[in-house]
Amino acid sequence: MGWVRYLTDFADQAVIVPLVLAVAVALVIQGWRRGAVTWLLVVAAVFFATLLSKLAFLACSPLFAPLTVHSPSGHVAAATVTVGGLVAMLTNRRSAVLPAAILAALVIGISRLLLGAHSVPEVVIGALIGLAGAAALPRFAGPPPRLRLVPLAGVIVLVAMVFHGLHLPAEAAIRHTAFRAAQFIPACRGTPEFVRYPAEN
Repeated sequence: MGWVRYLTDFADQAVIVPLVLAVAVALVIQGWRRGAVTWLLVVAAVFFATLLSKLAFLACSPLFAPLTVHSPSGHVAAATVTVGGLVAMLTNRRSAVLPAAILAALVIGISRLLLGAHSVPEVVIGALIGLAGAAALPRFAGPPPRLRLVPLAGVIVLVAMVFHGLHLPAEAAIRHTAFRAAQFIPACRGTPEFVRYPAEN
């Protein structure tokens, strides 16, 4: 399963966050400020939506027990919006955005399932959040200007390889926050079911 771990690590936030920032800087340098701002805002919105879904499901996991959802996949959401977003930002082919995003969701989603990190519903929820972001990008960013794609591709590859293998320990903090939040929600009060599950995202 070494190759599965190698593949899924490309969607870790430790890789995605610097990649998103690097692409935004590259877009500004090439004169597309609207695209850079839209890119940052949409990716941030996807991360925030994923965080909220994690907190909701983790804090009140007994309420969602039939769905076997405890922590929607942040890896899948991040990969989906990033790949779909890059296609939207770097090309003028809107028809290719969702297929690219869906392919990323499938590849990373399957890797998360093979590693036992998530259930199928958790992968699907992460994919839907990422797909919403990928679909929103071309609408709000508008058509891209003529960009120098080779330098942009070089930045993407360089950042991905430099940060690959690093991991952000965000899941433990999310679980701790969800546990505390559960104590203030009458329907979710008590020890959340998620304490029995590994700290994956």
